[in-house]
Amino acid sequence: MTYTAIADLVAAIEVAGDATVSRTVHQDAACKAVLFAFAAGQELSEHTAAVPAVLYFIDGQARVTLGDDDFLAGPHALVHMPPKLPHSIRAVEPTRMLLLLLKGNATDG
Repeated sequence: MTYTAIADLVAAIEVAGDATVSRTVHQDAACKAVLFAFAAGQELSEHTAAVPAVLYFIDGQARVTLGDDDFLAGPHALVHMPPKLPHSIRAVEPTRMLLLLLKGNATDG
């Protein structure tokens, strides 16, 4: 049986300069896990995902927009999004986040 174990998500990715860094830490037929590190002011502009997704904010603070709503996500905040929900993320300060794409629940275009 194959598994993925990461003892320390903070140590698994570093915030770098004035950039957004991402690292896929797990991928199989059902789930893709991607760590993100955002420098302050960096963002993922509005987009959608074809599958349900979960955002877990490890540290920092980011402004998260979900459709017409937005809120400030701090350490340990969790967001679940249905497929095709427009969303964006902008780091207010250096921020690390784990994204889980739940591919086993893909919807047709």
